[in-house]
Amino acid sequence: MIKPELLMPAGNVEKLKYAIKYGADAVYLGVVDFSLRAMRKGELITMDNLKLAIDTAHEMGAKTYLTLNIFGFNSDIKALESCMDRIVDSNPDALIISDPGIMRLAQKYMPKTPLHVSTQANILNYEAVKFWQDIGATRCILARELPIKDVAEIKQKVPDMELECFIHGAQCVSFSGRCLLSDYMTGGERKANSGNCSQPCRWSYKLLEETRPNEYQEIIQDEKGTHILSTKDLCLVKHLKEMIEAGIDSFKVEGRTKSLYYVSAVAKAYREAIDLVLQNPDADMQPYFEELLKVGNRGYTTGFYLGNGEYPSDGYSYDISKGLAGADFLCEIHNKENGYYRIITKNKFFKNEDIELITPTEKIVTQVTEIIDLKGEEQELANTNHELLIKLSKEPQNWEYGLIRTVGIKNGVNEAAKCACS
Repeated sequence: MIKPELLMPAGNVEKLKYAIKYGADAVYLGVVDFSLRAMRKGELITMDNLKLAIDTAHEMGAKTYLTLNIFGFNSDIKALESCMDRIVDSNPDALIISDPGIMRLAQKYMPKTPLHVSTQANILNYEAVKFWQDIGATRCILARELPIKDVAEIKQKVPDMELECFIHGAQCVSFSGRCLLSDYMTGGERKANSGNCSQPCRWSYKLLEETRPNEYQEIIQDEKGTHILSTKDLCLVKHLKEMIEAGIDSFKVEGRTKSLYYVSAVAKAYREAIDLVLQNPDADMQPYFEELLKVGNRGYTTGFYLGNGEYPSDGYSYDISKGLAGADFLCEIHNKENGYYRIITKNKFFKNEDIELITPTEKIVTQVTEIIDLKGEEQELANTNHELLIKLSKEPQNWEYGLIRTVGIKNGVNEAAKCACS
């Protein structure tokens, strides 16, 4: 079995570092204006620090793919062309594009840089893959609407073309994500295909009949709720063997707007799962699926991958629109000084409470034996958004990039997810 690449999102510079430390072979990142995800938190990746971000990834041993996958208007083409010298200087390992005009610009200014065709291009068949190959692309990111058997046939027909597929993360209600709902619902202020989707597919809706103003009726699907457009999240950790056998070169995780904890925990789960499948193709993937229940999700589904091009009837999340996590992310470790770990809390926890600590190479259950504020006063409770010092009853071999969460999976959370991906 050929080892596939694990490709993780890098929504900002900090997430880039954690994604790589937790197992990513490559990261994909975008700059504001030319990417389909507009970031708002952390050390954002802009034209000013793009080279620094890419250099950081290279120093850490990972590849970087720069997303230039908007559908550009004339003004976008002019703006992008004015930035091409800085993109050239940043030296990404590949560019992700969907617009043929942007592809022409890339070939003009960066003729030796590999070009990856975005999932936005709706690539569903081997002739489309051959088309993009003929005009200079080196990889196709296939549409999420494809079953695995079709992916395998594409690889058989075009064996010298790299294929990339999504294996995990949020999905869009529209075909390959090409959606106009956000544009319409926000009066053009939040354009989905310019990186600023307001996610109206996650909203709750009511029905209003024209002749009965103000008489709203619930839209109910089997009494489960009113989120009639909201898809569950993709999770294929139990089907890595089939995907590797199909010849997929790169496994992609969605989530440039997701948290640092999400990126780290998902990267760790898939890194370990992929490595185990390569050693033992019939290994049990349930432990890794349970790890993925601990990060935010709307319930899990295998999407189109296991069928014949039809989306499963249980693939929609009728009762929730926001991701719910089976474990609470408590804090990240920033430093160690005089035997104490310096942290900034994300969620509260108590002294003597059992917690789970993960690092790129470990997962241990331990206990918080001391909590001290920066004035040196002992505390019984670590409150949210406080900088504190803590001691642990059992310590990791290497604390760097360590993250702390609650132990186990919350009761009642993600019950639909647990049965959807078996």
